[in-house]
Amino acid sequence: MTERTGRSRPADRRVRVQGRPVDTFPDRTARAEHGSFRRITVVGEEVLSRPCQEVTAFGTAELSALIDDMFLTMYLADGAGLAANQVGVGLRLFVYDCPDDDGIRHVGHLVNPVLELPEPGCRRLIDDIEGCLSVPGANMTVPRTDRAVVRGFDQQGAPLVIEGTGYFARCLQHETDHLAGHTYLDRLSARDRKDALRQMADRREAVFAQRASRAAALNS
Repeated sequence: MTERTGRSRPADRRVRVQGRPVDTFPDRTARAEHGSFRRITVVGEEVLSRPCQEVTAFGTAELSALIDDMFLTMYLADGAGLAANQVGVGLRLFVYDCPDDDGIRHVGHLVNPVLELPEPGCRRLIDDIEGCLSVPGANMTVPRTDRAVVRGFDQQGAPLVIEGTGYFARCLQHETDHLAGHTYLDRLSARDRKDALRQMADRREAVFAQRASRAAALNS
């Protein structure tokens, strides 16, 4: 998920890491320093359209390395969230570094997440601009609930409950959609989907060039 235009990380530095408040935190999680940039998959690739598999092996070096790579890739692509199938790995896992509408920055990862939304009679839908790193260059208005809860685990298998409001709730819904084999395009009308794909066709090369430039600068 890409950050909404004009939205930056909170200036007052209130941060929750894995759902817990911390006093200080860097601009990027230190995990990214150990990661490698991975190619981001693009809508139309099969890995994005099939449900991801549950993670069954926790606490492994491979899982830790994947999370590190995903954080770095997300930052270099200027994203607020990234699912594992967006780097070609069909596992139920996503990372995030995303603000909510109350000025709180949320950072972390979730393994085998299960999304819980308010009951239909209690839901408040918000129309807001949404982008996706796998739909490069396109931004469309998508309705999402203003609150969401995701239950899952950290990389060691410890249970997590992450609550989100506003833009962070949108991020949680967006990333769990990915793990079910969907992108935000699936929530659009045929006309709007066509518009999003036209935007992507017009802008994708510029987005790819920008990502490549950032990755090259990291290695220089």
